[in-house]
Amino acid sequence: MSIELTYLKAYPEPLQAQVKQLIETQKLGQVLLKKYAKPHEIRTDKALYQYVQEIKNSYLRNGEQISKIVYDNKLHVIRNALGTHTYVSRIQGNKLKSKHEIRIASLFKQVPEEFLKMIVVHELAHLKEKEHDKAFYKLCSYMEPNYHQYELDLRLYLTQIELFGGALWTLEQKNM
Repeated sequence: MSIELTYLKAYPEPLQAQVKQLIETQKLGQVLLKKYAKPHEIRTDKALYQYVQEIKNSYLRNGEQISKIVYDNKLHVIRNALGTHTYVSRIQGNKLKSKHEIRIASLFKQVPEEFLKMIVVHELAHLKEKEHDKAFYKLCSYMEPNYHQYELDLRLYLTQIELFGGALWTLEQKNM
């Protein structure tokens, strides 16, 4: 059986081989659950807004204001994006005003906080760096030193969902 690792194509072959072995033995989910035991408790748009603002204020005090931060049911992780950062520029009189929005896929309501923080950091980095270049990832790593590990683990989780379906973490687990 040939397993295509959609989310891990850019990673080295030895790592992909390890992941394929975990998939074949159906242990990928167990590995993730052992590493990340519980989902976070940031369930509402209001709580998400506060969470993002706290991170922004800690690392990007002089960054642009964000007018809207929400979980978005319309973002489809498999086909689209994990989150989006958009900005709209408008001319008001003789001033140019811009509004920034961050939308996070609803999938992130039921994941460990590390995954949520990774996507939040990613979207916040777009306030300063528009492109996914060296400066962008340097900023991500500044805001979250484990950014690259969390991104890999999130990609493993997306692989788990794609191949086996269903969420690993549930709302009931937060009380465990």
